[in-house]
Amino acid sequence: MSTATVNNLIEEFMHLPLDDKEYATEVINKQLIEAKREAIARNAKTAMAGFRKNVLKSGTVKELYKDLESD
Repeated sequence: MSTATVNNLIEEFMHLPLDDKEYATEVINKQLIEAKREAIARNAKTAMAGFRKNVLKSGTVKELYKDLESD
């Protein structure tokens, strides 16, 4: 989305009555939550596919820190 479009959206939002602002905010928040859920689900599917292909490393937290320190 371009900056001009976002600015137009904000400008229009400012002119809405309070009830409409509250409703719009609720709808946007619900859509944001759903988008985050979908992103988490995609990341989980990618991680599980990598795990099944034995591409991902597994181990303890201590091993993770040790591996990160060696990079």
